[in-house]
Amino acid sequence: MEHEILFAGFGGQGVLLAGRMLVYAGMMAGKEVSWIPAYGPEQRGGTASCSVIISDEPVGCPIVTKPSALVVLNEPSLDRFEAAVRPGGVLIINSSLVRRKCMRTDVEAFYVPMNDIAAECGNVRYLNMIALGSLACAIAAVPDEFLQKAFVKQFGGKPGMVEANRQAAMIGAQCIKNARRMAGVR
Repeated sequence: MEHEILFAGFGGQGVLLAGRMLVYAGMMAGKEVSWIPAYGPEQRGGTASCSVIISDEPVGCPIVTKPSALVVLNEPSLDRFEAAVRPGGVLIINSSLVRRKCMRTDVEAFYVPMNDIAAECGNVRYLNMIALGSLACAIAAVPDEFLQKAFVKQFGGKPGMVEANRQAAMIGAQCIKNARRMAGVR
């Protein structure tokens, strides 16, 4: 199985880190992976995206043009990438910043108020971990145990950060579970 994923948002929202952590988890799970960042020269406030591929087979081309999953953290990213998602794919939208709904009926769309949840968690910088947890639950590209190991790899040298970021990801995952439960999907 192969998952082609695109994370997109403003620079400073942690888009690249979320993608990199998913790749770490994929590597630890023994998967073939690729990660390609893309960002404007503006850094914070400019656009940022990253392409991630998690596969059971060697990755032939690391460029994602038709993602099976898209995570958008701002409205310009939804405007730019919504049409690219494969039919039957997953779209995760930060409903704190994106005011419009997905126009597609052939994808599974989730609306997660990531900024609001991050603020409730006490740090708006958890936005990307909420996004990562939402995605991980929605598509199950890697077993959860490896995602947990990725938190240790990334944040292990920073006291308290492993658990705080894990908790944020768990809240994101719970949002997806709740949405599916409300829609009658398991």
